[in-house]
Amino acid sequence: MSLIEDIKSIQARDPAAPTFLEVVFGYNGFHALLFHRLNNAIWGLGLRALARFIANIGRILTGIEIHPEAKIGKRLFIDHGTGVVIGQTAIVGDDVTIYHGVTLGGVGRTDQRGEKRHPTIEDGAMIGAGAQVLGDITVGKHAKVGSNSVVTSDIPEGKTALGIPARVIGGDDKARGYGMPSREEMEQVSFTIDCIVKEMGHIKRELNISDARPCGEKPKRKPAVKKKPAAKKKSPAKKPAARSDAKKSA
Repeated sequence: MSLIEDIKSIQARDPAAPTFLEVVFGYNGFHALLFHRLNNAIWGLGLRALARFIANIGRILTGIEIHPEAKIGKRLFIDHGTGVVIGQTAIVGDDVTIYHGVTLGGVGRTDQRGEKRHPTIEDGAMIGAGAQVLGDITVGKHAKVGSNSVVTSDIPEGKTALGIPARVIGGDDKARGYGMPSREEMEQVSFTIDCIVKEMGHIKRELNISDARPCGEKPKRKPAVKKKPAAKKKSPAKKPAARSDAKKSA
């Protein structure tokens, strides 16, 4: 049975090692899948307004919004879940892991109604927390998207993408939490950035640019110039009022 399969999959993939009943009663990602299976069937019957109404109830109860028309594969694990949005024409394959705050959003004009405008997430992919996957693009099998990345182009199979916009920085077959890259991949990125900074410093020195300095050296602060207190302006002395000569005659 598909529901039992979903529960066992969550138990196997969650490091918290939840019990069967913990998943049933305490996992909003599992509850959202139950709502979606119902809504998808109702949508298929042509009862779109009813499907959207029940989907809205599910969103209020779970904090997860899945459009009734979205195609969801087997054993989807929505970890933590709150803030996940899966759009109308999105396709999610089997054994996909999605963390909280992820958006599988559509990019399209108002005159493109009826066309696919949401991403396709293939089998075994992992989307880290807060990632935004936008447009009719494909995240390949077992690919990983790092947390808070913005993906606007295809990610090849088995690769890891990170950043805004997301760039492929490597890839391996290990599933790490939140789609994070390996230490070796991060070191390679840091090494590349260091090389760019050093090259920029070299170019500045060759061009005799005044602020050229060795890589990593902080700019020297100019000594603060003490401002002299402004001299107080002396107010002009008031002339004594002339006494009237008329008062002297008496």
